[in-house]
Amino acid sequence: MLFMFHCVDKAGAADVRAANRTEHLAYLEANAARIFAAGPLLSDDQSGMVGSLLIVECADAAAAQAFADGDPYAKAGLFDSVTIRPWRRVYPKA
Repeated sequence: MLFMFHCVDKAGAADVRAANRTEHLAYLEANAARIFAAGPLLSDDQSGMVGSLLIVECADAAAAQAFADGDPYAKAGLFDSVTIRPWRRVYPKA
């Protein structure tokens, strides 16, 4: 099942994001086979990153939570909030 992860950075945490980016990208690469989409959320003026949006294949909600908890960004305390929801692809049609 696909799960959507909507992660919002803490205000003023750009340094935390930058310091953990290499480890975060390695985590995504290690899980690439199960990632449908992933990328940063941008500020309104597109000058900086303010969060993350991921869609990841997970067996169930517990596995989705474990994936979120294992992210180096989460371990470093970057996120103010993380919302995880089941997601169904409609378009483009598979």
